[in-house]
Amino acid sequence: MEDFFGKPVVRDLHPAALDSEALFAQCQMTRGKTSGPGGQHRNKVQTQVVLLHSPTGISAQAGERREPEVNKRVALRRLRLELAVRHRVGVPAGDIRSELWRERCRNGKIGCGVRHADFPSILAEALDVTDACAYDIKKAALRLDVSMSQMVKLFAKHPPALAMVNRERESRGLHPMRG
Repeated sequence: MEDFFGKPVVRDLHPAALDSEALFAQCQMTRGKTSGPGGQHRNKVQTQVVLLHSPTGISAQAGERREPEVNKRVALRRLRLELAVRHRVGVPAGDIRSELWRERCRNGKIGCGVRHADFPSILAEALDVTDACAYDIKKAALRLDVSMSQMVKLFAKHPPALAMVNRERESRGLHPMRG
């Protein structure tokens, strides 16, 4: 990416976009017992995993499964989504679309489903740009080279993201979006 003068645009990588190993290295993991249904095994074995992202203080947990490794993967996915919604990274002027964004967006459409591994990264990038545009969806969509309806659909795929954007829009006197 280059700015108007041909200089490279440097953008901090959002923590939701880090590979699993790098993100996990920034976390403190604790394990514990879960409560509720599940029989004796669930009450005796510490299968719940809680991840605390040290730089931001944002955490996520998983304890539905009997295998701690599966719960760790689920907690890491939930942490990525929490980071995408709750943590903002600054956006410089100029064309700031990441390589991932360019790969996932064709002809003004965002091609990334909610279950895809790239979804938290795409969501974080869209939210960072929306924040940089003072929650003006039209401006954010122009900067990301997609349609406004695609931005709204992206946010609506993860209801906490849509709720956060609408809170921010309302605090600025803008109308809420409908998903």
